[in-house]
Amino acid sequence: MPSPRISRVITRTGDRGETALADGKRMPKGHPRFELVGALDEANSFIGLLAARVGEGPHQERLTEIQSRLFDVGGAVAMGAAAPVWEAQTAILQDWAKAMNAALPPLKEFVLPGGDETVALAHVARSVVRRAERAFWAEAESLAPLVEANVGAWLNRLSDYLFVLARMLARESGAGELLWQPLARPDESE
Repeated sequence: MPSPRISRVITRTGDRGETALADGKRMPKGHPRFELVGALDEANSFIGLLAARVGEGPHQERLTEIQSRLFDVGGAVAMGAAAPVWEAQTAILQDWAKAMNAALPPLKEFVLPGGDETVALAHVARSVVRRAERAFWAEAESLAPLVEANVGAWLNRLSDYLFVLARMLARESGAGELLWQPLARPDESE
């Protein structure tokens, strides 16, 4: 039987405001690299919650697959290196989003996050992924192997996928989409 990857959870090595990356390099906990790792972890947590909410089926299967890929991204960030698989992973997300989008009516107005709790949760996951994407690009200079491997594009496509998934969930649940109602201009209300 293989030895466990994590033998201790409580290490006390971060009690003074520093922690280590997977390569052993110690950095302050407030370093932008850890902001990225944290945003990826938060995105993964919200996607896990969304997967639990959508129930068994293809949406849950895809979300669980995405969680594993997000974990891969987090590991690559912690190591500073990436395998060149992200172009293919990006294409998978794009295909999933395109297939769902083809079954949806065209957007005529901006969509607000809501409709029901599951739809709103998909939008929360999308917005947290966008934060992770911004944190990724803020650290891009120090993560050149990940940039070259198209991890940034994958994160961008993930948020696109989650947006389309939110629309699909709104349709499947019958909750419908909440559409933006622009503020009326003073000359229009007269």
